[in-house]
Amino acid sequence: MVPMALDNKVALITGGARGIGASTVRLFRQAGARVAFNYRTARERAEALAGECGGAELCRAFGKELDSADAGRALVEETIAAFGRIDCLIVNHGIWPPEDAPIATMDGRQWRRTMDVNLDSVFGLVQAAAAAMQRQSASKGEVRGHIVLVSSTAGQRGEAFHADYAVSKGALISLTKSLSSELAPQGIYVNCVAPGWVATEMSAPALATEAGRAKIFGAIPLGRVGRVEEIAAPILFLCTPWAGFISGEVLNVNGGAVLVG
Repeated sequence: MVPMALDNKVALITGGARGIGASTVRLFRQAGARVAFNYRTARERAEALAGECGGAELCRAFGKELDSADAGRALVEETIAAFGRIDCLIVNHGIWPPEDAPIATMDGRQWRRTMDVNLDSVFGLVQAAAAAMQRQSASKGEVRGHIVLVSSTAGQRGEAFHADYAVSKGALISLTKSLSSELAPQGIYVNCVAPGWVATEMSAPALATEAGRAKIFGAIPLGRVGRVEEIAAPILFLCTPWAGFISGEVLNVNGGAVLVG
C-alpha cells in the first residue's frame, strides 16, 4: 500500500462546499489533514460536509465570498486562527458565466466580476498563505508548504465567447510559474492542476442538452467528462512527498482534450 498521508497538516480548500472542492475536502480529510474550506451560499451543504468530515476540531466551513484580495487574506487568517497554521492552500473556487459573450458586446461588469472572483481573490489568498508558510519553522531543505492553483484547459488554449474566464485561468498558470521560481527555494511548492470538462453544477448547463454533450464529448479523446474524484486525487498527490521534485508544473487532467482543441 502506497501512503498518501498528510497527518498533522492543515489545508485550506476554497470553493469546498460542492463539486471538485467537496471531493477534495473529503480526500484531504481521509489523508489525515485538518481542513478549512469556504462556501458562498450553500450553508447547509457546507455544514453537513464539515460534520461528515469530523466536525469543528478537524474540518471547518467558513461562509465567505471570495471576490477581492482582502477577502482572500481574511480567509487565510480565519484558517490560521482555527487551526494554528496552514500547510496546504488549494485555490479551487471560481465562476464561469455560462452564456456566450462575444468580446465586442461583453458587459464590463461581467469582466470585472470574473476577475474579482477568479484572480483578485487568488492574489490575496496566495499572498497571505505564502507569508504564513514563510513564518513556519523548517530546517534547511524541508517543506514549508504547498500551494495548488486550479486552472483550466481554457487557460491554455483560450475559449471563444468566454474570454473573461480564459484570461483569469491563464493568469493562474502564469502565477504558478512565477510563484514556483520565487518560493521553491524557501521550501514552498507551487503547482497547478488544469481540469477539462468535469461533471459539476457549474458545467451542468452546458451538458444539459444532447447537442451540448455531443459537442463536448467529441472534443475529448476519452469520450467523456471527468469525475470530481479524478481532479481531487491529483491535487492531493501534489501535496504529498511523492511530488517532492515537482514545482511550477501544470498538470493536465482533461482526458487528452488540451491536445486536440
